[in-house]
Amino acid sequence: MSRELNLNGGEISLLKALGITGAPMSGKLLVERMDEMEAGEFIDTLGGLISIGYVLASKVNVRTLDDVEHAYFRVNPAYVHALRESLHPARTQVQTRRRRRS
Repeated sequence: MSRELNLNGGEISLLKALGITGAPMSGKLLVERMDEMEAGEFIDTLGGLISIGYVLASKVNVRTLDDVEHAYFRVNPAYVHALRESLHPARTQVQTRRRRRS
């Protein structure tokens, strides 16, 4: 059973920068990868993904860029498959099963 996730552009950009492999990424590297996004928008988006549970963080409070830089982040393994489908919807193929009726 697949989950339908509705992600906005900022969330998609942040998840792509973080990578959906589940490997932890330092906050400094994440900030460097997201340099085109404003700091306030970046922190709000990251905080939203953490509160929903899609992203796990090594720190409880991530409210400033300094907090982000001193933390590690990774995608929650429970959502990796659903996030992969929502990031790349063209890759999913609709599979239909034909059942033989007796």
